[in-house]
Formats: sequence, C-alpha cells, structure tokens
Amino acid sequence: MESSAGKKSSENASSQEVSAPEGAKTFTLEVLRIIKDAQQQHGLRHGDYQRYRGYCSRRIGRLRKVLKLPQCDKRHYKKKDVVLAHLQGVRSDVRFLHIPLMLAERAWAYAMQLRQEANTEPRKKFHLIGKLRKACVYALQLQELANAEACDARTRAVENLKRAQLVYQNLGEALPEEEQSLYRTKVDELTPSIRYCAYNIGEGASMDDLLELRAQGLLENLESLASQVKSQSSEALQTTEWRGRKILVRPEKVRLFLLSIQDLDKSIEKAKTFQAKIEILETIIMDCKDAITAIKDEIKQDPKLRASAAGGQVVGIHFLLSYLTYIRLMRTLERNMLLVKQAKANLEDSSANEGGGKKVRPQDMTRLYEIILQNVTELQQLTGMEEDKEYQNEIGALNTTFRAFRCYYIAQTLVALKRWREAVALYERSTKYASEALTSAPEAYTEELRQLINTIEGCKYPAHAYSVLEDDPADEAGALPERAQKSSKPLYERLSEYKEDASLHTKNPNVFRLTPEMQPIPCKPLFFDLALNFVQFPSLEDKIDSPGKKQPAGISGFVKGFLGWGGTSK
Repeated sequence: MESSAGKKSSENASSQEVSAPEGAKTFTLEVLRIIKDAQQQHGLRHGDYQRYRGYCSRRIGRLRKVLKLPQCDKRHYKKKDVVLAHLQGVRSDVRFLHIPLMLAERAWAYAMQLRQEANTEPRKKFHLIGKLRKACVYALQLQELANAEACDARTRAVENLKRAQLVYQNLGEALPEEEQSLYRTKVDELTPSIRYCAYNIGEGASMDDLLELRAQGLLENLESLASQVKSQSSEALQTTEWRGRKILVRPEKVRLFLLSIQDLDKSIEKAKTFQAKIEILETIIMDCKDAITAIKDEIKQDPKLRASAAGGQVVGIHFLLSYLTYIRLMRTLERNMLLVKQAKANLEDSSANEGGGKKVRPQDMTRLYEIILQNVTELQQLTGMEEDKEYQNEIGALNTTFRAFRCYYIAQTLVALKRWREAVALYERSTKYASEALTSAPEAYTEELRQLINTIEGCKYPAHAYSVLEDDPADEAGALPERAQKSSKPLYERLSEYKEDASLHTKNPNVFRLTPEMQPIPCKPLFFDLALNFVQFPSLEDKIDSPGKKQPAGISGFVKGFLGWGGTSK
C-alpha cells in the first residue's frame, strides 16, 4: 500500500503546475555532510531519535515556507512533492533537494525511535516497517532528482543504500584530502553491516553482488564521475603559481579567496566612483586577512611546519603565506592610491571653489604617502623574497617613486609655513627621486612622475626668491609685510628700523615692556674648606688649666683666710 501511495504521490507531483524551465543551473548536494552535521547537532550524538525527528519536521516546514511550496492552507491539505521542474525554472534552488532528504531522514528517525520502543511493545514493529518503507520512497524520490542534469557528478553518484560503501569509497578517493576523512568514516561504519549480511546469505553471494555491480557498469560510472570531480577540484585551484614557483593550496578558505580575486580587476574597472572601488578593495583585503589566518593556524597545528619556520626554512606553505601577504599589501597599496587620487580631486575642487567642501591640506597627502611607503617596506621584507633580485628591484622602484611624491607634499607643507629654505631643498630632493624612478618605475606611474617634475619646476623658483628676500632685512617690510607685523619686539628695541606696524595704532601698542625682564646678576660666592680635615693644629695644653693642678694663692686668698670668711676647701 505504501508503494502504491508513493506512485500516486509521484504522479500527482508530476502533474503539478510549475514554471517552465528558462535557465540551466548546476547544483551540488553534499548528502553525507548535511545529514552528519544535522545528526550530530540535533540529538543523535546521544541517541535521541525523537529530538532529531522533531528537528527534521521543523526544517521541512521552514524549507517549504522559504521556497513557497506549502502543502496546506487554513482549511485544506494538498500534497506537493518536489519534481524536476523545480530544479530547472527561474526559481530553481538547491534547497528543493533538501526537502526529500529531510523527509527520508524524518521517516528513518521515527523508525529508529520505534525500534527502541519495540522492546516493550512488539506491535510497534509493524509501524517501524511502514516508516522504513516511507523512508525508502523519499530516498528513491531524491535519487530521481539527483540523477537529473541539474545536479553535478558528486550529487548523482549516490545510487542507493545497497551500493553505499562502494560509492563512498570511490567518491572519497576523488575528493580533496580535507574531505576524505568523512567518507572513510562512513565506509568503516558500513563494514560490520556488510559482513553480517554476507554471513546470513553466504560469502559467495556478496561477491556475486559485487560482480553484478561491476557488470551493471556502476564502477565505470564511478570512475568517470571521479575523474569529473577531480577535474573540478583541480579547476578549484588546488595549486597556484607565483614568481615561477607552483604552490599547493590546501586550506579551503585560501582556495575560495584565490578564486574570488580572479576577476577583481574587471570589477574595479566597472565601478564608477572612487568610493565604490575603495569598498571593493577593502572587502578583498578583509577576505585575504582571513585566508592568512587560516594558513597561520595550520602552521601552528603542525610541529614540522613550526620547526621549519623557526629554522628559517621556506617550505611550500610558508611561500603561500608570503604570496597571500603580497596580495594583501599590493591591494592595500592600490586602495591607498585610490585615496590619494580622491584627495587630489578634492584638492582641485577646493582650490577651484574656495570655501566649498572640506579642504584637503598638503599634510594629509603627506600622511597618505607615508602609509604607502610603510606598505612598500613590508613588501621588501617578505619571507623568502630577500634573495630575489628582480623582485627587490621592482619594489625598490616603487619605493623611489613614492618618496618623490612624499617629498613634494612635505615641501608644499613647508611653503604654507613660509619656511622657504627647507622647501627649496625638498623640491630638489623630490626632483632627484623622480628622475631616478623614471628609469625603472612601472608604466602606470611614468606619466605622473613627469607631471611631478614639471610641477616642481614651477614651484621651486618662487620659493627660492622668497628665501632670498627673507635674508635681506632692508626689504623685509616690503616683501613680507605679514612677517613684519608678527614681530614680538617692542618699538623701543627697533627704533633704528623702519617697519609699518599696524599694532601701534591699536589700544594696546607694543611700545615698551612695562614689566622689565629678569636679568642675571652674580650671586654671593661660597667657599668650601676641603682641607680642614687634614690640618694639624699646634698643641695648646700649656695654655689650658687642668682640673688637678693647684692654683697659686693670691692676695685675695690671703685676705679670705685671715678674716675667716673664705671657707674651707673640702
């Protein structure tokens, strides 16, 4: 009854009205990865089939809602299966294939739940068989859709459960090394079941089944599909080449990044504004940083790679890291050059329309070129490129080019500060760098360097003239009136000089300093007797009365004793 119901449902599904195919798309459905991830995340890690069945039901409901393929409204129910037309129309989507896959998983999960409950309730075995039959119907429906031309070779390789181990084994060998472990695990899981079946039906029967599979051409089909997958994997940038050296690309993030930048230059050319181009480059730079992080994580996890990095050995993955760093720095340099062009355009607009918009100062341009020179310095220090003379010459030419532009804008900054001598010196240095860079710089900067030399020729001579006038005190007032007005000397200190000082006509003229300045005066000298401790003084004992020495009696003592009031000594 279930099989007949499945046939009726497929007939009804084939008779549904679906939009006619207008464009052909190719879809990839990684069945094993999808169901393994779902099972591990939603209950089967702990054997909870009921929780997994509930997840499948919710997933099917979300898919039907997003893909606009509902089976019921508020009152009625009408069965709608996924048919081939859904994969070929304008609204074609790989998620249509997820619906029969989740239906089969839900029926299988329900069957496994009933098998656990059948230990105490034997009648549930009949319900279990019905759910397994329904899972088989949905699996056959998925097989029919997967065999269509809308699916790639990797999706069409799954025939049925009986041939699963053979398919997984050959498909795993055809895939990249990072994805083979999942298929090997599945092959190991199927081995005990196959041995049990061989025991029940006989050893020879299983060999006959294998020979039958070979006779049916399954292995030949798998070989052709494996070769197709391998060619697709090689097209997906398994290796890349830089500076005449081929590099193996193993991390998937790196492969996807290298594929994404193949048409980057065309996308930048199509962008109309500087800001749009800058946003494209910033997105690529962030993706490049993620790819670099993936490589660094792989190096940290491998002790051999860490040891080679510590010993200064440049192996393939280290060279790949240098290549990605080179891409990041070059794209950053390109982004900064776009910022320079945008700033130059704003500078021209602000000079044409005074007071309109934010004015760009020469200091801002100087800062941009300093950042660019930092990028160039990092390019010169890339690991593994120290001995490459051709590479170092190319980066050295870029360094000289950007130094010329930086010196020019520093000179412009000094001109604004009226520091004429330093400005003239930096104009000369900028001309020197620009002349050196013209011989080896890339063609993209040649015209800009020539324009820079011509611009410097027009700016250098006025700056030199102002520096000469600055040295002449007689003409200082006429040539530089603003500088004379900014003098801090009071009038009484410059009476011998004639200067037009407008501050003398104000309420606070700078005539005399009322508070005199502090002047240094000599302080009281201090002497330190350092020889005092080493001086030997003469003995004065003969001049000092000792306590035991008897003093000679004088006339006063005679009078005291005679009159009797002197007292007795005790």
